[in-house]
Amino acid sequence: MPDANTERAARHQADAYLGGRPLDLMAQDFAPTTEADAYEAQRGFIERLAATKGSLGGYKIAYTSAVMRESRGISGPCSGRMFADTIVSAPASLRAADFVSLAIECEVAVRLASDVPAAAAPYTRASITPHIEALMVAFELVDRRGAPPPEGADPAITAIVTNISNGGAVLGPAVRDWQPLDLASARGTVTINGALRGEGLGSDVMGHPVEALVWLANALAARGESLSAGDVVITGSIVPPIPLAAGDVAVVAVDGLGEARIDVS
Repeated sequence: MPDANTERAARHQADAYLGGRPLDLMAQDFAPTTEADAYEAQRGFIERLAATKGSLGGYKIAYTSAVMRESRGISGPCSGRMFADTIVSAPASLRAADFVSLAIECEVAVRLASDVPAAAAPYTRASITPHIEALMVAFELVDRRGAPPPEGADPAITAIVTNISNGGAVLGPAVRDWQPLDLASARGTVTINGALRGEGLGSDVMGHPVEALVWLANALAARGESLSAGDVVITGSIVPPIPLAAGDVAVVAVDGLGEARIDVS
């Protein structure tokens, strides 16, 4: 059960978010000091936002690539939640004014066909595959609202309590017959205004994007939580985040999964 500091942390973060202020929880004397407490604060933060943002629709996984972990000094993946209304299909039109600091990432998304119960953990790629309905190329929409953390703050905790800056996802076409694809070798790209801005391979995401889903299912199970049928999970960026501004047109593509496009006004 969350303690008083964790409840206070969740309330502080939600008030800052809804008030349009920087998410400065880590500068407070009641900030979480462990990842377990950070996830409890994240849960409370998201529950408070749900009163205005609606129901949840899935999860984001972050720091699934070595490059991203090394850049932040984080030892392993982290997860956050996505609201259903922020998960949309491509092509999509966005307003830059709806975000504080908009950036995008190129990811592989998963839609689940059935529940992934905690009681059946630990999962492997083989045991989780029957639960997958489809894979999709996807944008993660990153909305960076975090205040600079104090010196010495744990970067994983700092990320978790901000819900890892998720602003939603834009999904490409659903690919149900994905198992014959060599997703580890698949090339992912981000193009902005016709210029290639980043690329990587599916293997950059824990060796294979579905391995990130396995990690999430097992991490949730360790907290007594389960994935649900219909959840959308974005599995971590193939390309580091790239800022977008009004007037930009961005396309992400992954070999075998097609492409998705967004226009920013």
